[in-house]
Amino acid sequence: MHKEQAEKMKTGKGFIAALDQSGGSTPKALARYGISNDEFDSDEKMFALVHKMRTRIIKSEAFSQDHILAAILFEKTMDSKIDSLFTGDYLWLKKGIIPILKVDSGLQEEKNGVQLMKPIKDLDNKLNKAKEKNIFGTKMRSVIKGANPEGIREIVKQQFDYGIQIIDKGFIPILEPEVDINSPDKLECENILKNEILDNLSKLSKDQVVMFKLTIPDVNDLYLDIINHANVMRVVALSGGYTREDAVAGLESNKGLIASFSRAFLEGLDVNQTDEEFDKVLKTSSTLIYEASLT
Repeated sequence: MHKEQAEKMKTGKGFIAALDQSGGSTPKALARYGISNDEFDSDEKMFALVHKMRTRIIKSEAFSQDHILAAILFEKTMDSKIDSLFTGDYLWLKKGIIPILKVDSGLQEEKNGVQLMKPIKDLDNKLNKAKEKNIFGTKMRSVIKGANPEGIREIVKQQFDYGIQIIDKGFIPILEPEVDINSPDKLECENILKNEILDNLSKLSKDQVVMFKLTIPDVNDLYLDIINHANVMRVVALSGGYTREDAVAGLESNKGLIASFSRAFLEGLDVNQTDEEFDKVLKTSSTLIYEASLT
């Protein structure tokens, strides 16, 4: 583990920028940026366009360690370069921003009110590549849609099982059992989830450290026991489909919770903006999310 990065992640002020849209979510991310599906006719062209978008974001003066602690990358972004440096190295060496890698392979079909992750069959290979490219930690996502105790127990166990493998490889895993913001029993889901997380945390050794990426809860400070747990480096919040205004408001109401926003962070950016216009929108977004992450 990189000690300077670990200390910054544990105690630093700021938030995590999620730039990890993968194959399924990339067309939507490009569309929000003003690039329609008819502007690319292959995955290769699509990923080239999204890397160009991410490069513009990362190189912007508004994308700064003054506000941003870390950035989560898609594997193809990690493997791509910005100004002759691999993206993770560019982030850390040029920006002072910690690089994190998305490692999951997508979601299974819903069962017992949840969507487990598909088996990550190439996890060792991904982690070996991540080590070569100086990545600090990982992130993996699954989704909770209903208050089914069996399903939520299974989803948390899967996250922890993979998390322990990732810790053994020298990385800090971000476990992301997302609660769908449209779940009709969201609060009950969150209460069950909290108890399952605390139960699994109690089984870790003192040297096994994790992070969490959780949906902003309906009850303020619901996750404070997790935030303050000895085995938890940091708890970050996903925007989960909330507008930036609503996500920021929810963040401000939860002590110790910092942001790891994607859509809410990139809201308002457009391919046709001048660099000055682009930087202004990104600066506004960064400042709002940073300030909400200080509570």
